[in-house]
Amino acid sequence: MWRLTLQRHPFLLWRSEPDQVRLRELATLFLARKEFCGANELPVTDEMAVSIAAQAALPVLNLGLGLYDGFVGIVVHPDQVIARREEIDEDGVVHQFDEELSGEAMQGGPVMLSWRDVQSAGDSCQWGYNVAIHEFAHVIDMADGAANGTPPLPDPNTRNQWKRVMGSAYNRFCSDLNRRRPSELDSYAAKSIDEFFAVTSECFFVNPRVLRSEFEDVYALLKSYYAQDPAKFIDP
Repeated sequence: MWRLTLQRHPFLLWRSEPDQVRLRELATLFLARKEFCGANELPVTDEMAVSIAAQAALPVLNLGLGLYDGFVGIVVHPDQVIARREEIDEDGVVHQFDEELSGEAMQGGPVMLSWRDVQSAGDSCQWGYNVAIHEFAHVIDMADGAANGTPPLPDPNTRNQWKRVMGSAYNRFCSDLNRRRPSELDSYAAKSIDEFFAVTSECFFVNPRVLRSEFEDVYALLKSYYAQDPAKFIDP
């Protein structure tokens, strides 16, 4: 089952043997600590759980599972779900709308994932998309109590540097998007700074060349934080 998981996910198969051994250890511990539930009568098989665990373990490969201690439950839906949203604009007017979700991470859990999107991770990595890593990046972001695009960092200087680099890149991305300049990064990253962090994180792990070529400064920042350099495994 583990061999099949690696073979189905190129961004895991690239990895060195020591990384794969460590990844398997973390995925095993993750499975022991978390509870999986299938929505709409979806049976969560061992194969499905291992796939999710392996992808969840990748961002914390050198950070440890402690960043995931704030939640236990993982809810797996067969497909994307429709969530009813409500927002209040600057004039105090309430707007209600439906939002289609392939995943969602909430403070304290659970983490929700669309199995259709998780299952296609081996193909969708071509365009830097990975819903599992995206949602677990949100979990990491929220580990210090706030979903603000800044993960737990050791000191104020490091946090200030992070905010400067990430904030500048986010503003640049939004500006380029408004000017219709082409980008391989998912436009969903423009929704907010925390989504920018999650989108750049998923791209960092599954299609690092794209992120490094468009946002070299963000790539360097994530390389330092995650203590990983995924691009080195696919560079000629």
